Formats: sequence, structure tokens, C-alpha cells
Amino acid sequence: MKSTVEMPALPVVATASRRLALAVLSLTLLAVVSLGGESVFAQEAAPAAAEAPAAAPAAAEPAPVEEQSFLMWMIEASGLFGFFIMLVSFVMVALIMMILLQLRRGNYLPPDLVEQFEQKLNSKDYQGAYELARANDSFLGRVLAAGMGRLSRGFDEAQAGMQEVGDDETMAMEHKIGYLALIGSVAPMLGLLGTIQGMVMSFRVIALSPTTPKPNELADGISTALFTTLEGLVVAIPAIVFYAVFKNRLQRFVMECSFVADGLMGRFQTAGKTASRPAAGAAPATAAE
Repeated sequence: MKSTVEMPALPVVATASRRLALAVLSLTLLAVVSLGGESVFAQEAAPAAAEAPAAAPAAAEPAPVEEQSFLMWMIEASGLFGFFIMLVSFVMVALIMMILLQLRRGNYLPPDLVEQFEQKLNSKDYQGAYELARANDSFLGRVLAAGMGRLSRGFDEAQAGMQEVGDDETMAMEHKIGYLALIGSVAPMLGLLGTIQGMVMSFRVIALSPTTPKPNELADGISTALFTTLEGLVVAIPAIVFYAVFKNRLQRFVMECSFVADGLMGRFQTAGKTASRPAAGAAPATAAE
């Protein structure tokens, strides 16, 4: 009876051992497969995770553009050449105001001087006429004073003196007016330099960009080119206009003063001829004072 009871225990123990071994093997294989799958999944998920931040900006909304006033935009876009054009514009405005104050009819042909000088000549107060011309700071006063100062040398010398003073005063004013023509030529050239600089900036962006640049990346160079061109023309056009107006005005005033001065000083020429003409039955008279 003992042998029949103990013998069946061996197959049961062997079966249990095989089942335990199969279970351990199965767990080991499952663990290996699980670890391998997790590593593969991690390797596949890593590029996806790396691509996710790169794709995020494309999906994100563009940042709002900061608002800027037109004046500040123009100042920043103009740059160094815009600053030079601004300095030239200040010089132009100051020069125009100065010439406007000097190039007036009262400074060239004052009517009260003509009237008083003619009265002195009619009353034969030549010294008083000379003092009146010297005290007057107008163009006509300086011309008449120069003519009467040389009248003792003869009428031709008096005319030469008036011509010298008139040419000197005219040349001084022409030089001032000529600076407007210079500004009218320099301002567009400064604007052209700014235009070239802006185009170079834009082409540099195109050359250094690995892809097609966006319009806002080229806007800085284009705005510099356009603003400097605009500023140069805005300064040059008024300078040329005022140059032509002032030059014509000066020529008209100088011509009027020349006619008036010749008419007033012509009396001394007539007086000299009358005094030098011999009277009937008398000796030749000396020259008039």
C-alpha cells in the first residue's frame, strides 16, 4: 500500500516543475519584449518630440507688430544721410530768411533818399547831398557816396567809383544767393547716396537668406532708399525755386538803382559842361566845383 501511494507524486512534481519553468521563461520573454518595445518606442518618439517644437512656431500665431508713428519711422529709416539732409535743410531755411530780409526795395532803392538827395542837388547843397548819401546804408546810398567822393577827379572817375561799389555789392549778394543753388545740387545727391545704401541693405538680406526673404525683412532697406530720396527732393526743389526768384529780384533792383544813380549824377556832368563852355566876349571859365 505504501508503494502505491508514493509513486504517483513524481509525475506531479515534474509537471509542476515544468510549468514553473515555462512560467519563468514566459515572464522573461515578456520582460525582454517589453523592454525592447519601450526602447524602440522611445527612439521613434524622440524625433517626434524633437519635431514638435519645430512645428510649434509654424502653428503659433504671428506676434503682433508694434505700432510706430510715421515720424519716428521716417527718422529711423533715413539714417545718417537723412541726418545730413536735415542739416542742409536748416542751412537753407536760415539762408532764405536772411536773403529775404536783405533783398528788399527799401534796402536798395529807398524813396526818401532819392527825394532828399534831389532836393539837395536842386538847392546846390552838394556837401549836404554827399553827407546824406554817406549816412544812408542802402545800395543806392553807397553808390552815390562813392560817386560823389571821386567827383573832384572828374565825372568819369565818379562813374568808375559807382561802378566798382555797385559790382562789389552785387557780387556779395550773388554769392549768398549762389549757396541756394549749391544746396539744390547737393541735397538730391545725398538722397541718391541714401537710395543706394537702402538698396544695398535689401540685396544683402536677399543674399544672406537661405530661403526667399519675407517682405518685412526687405522693408528696412526699401524704406531707407525711398525716404532719403524724398527728403533730398523736398530740400532741393525750394532751394532751386528761391534761387531763381532771388536772382531775378536782385537783377531788377540793381538795374533800377543804376538808372536812378545815373540820372542823379548826370547833373554834375551837365554842370561841368556848362561851366567849361566859354561865354561870349569873355575868357574860358574854370571847371565847376
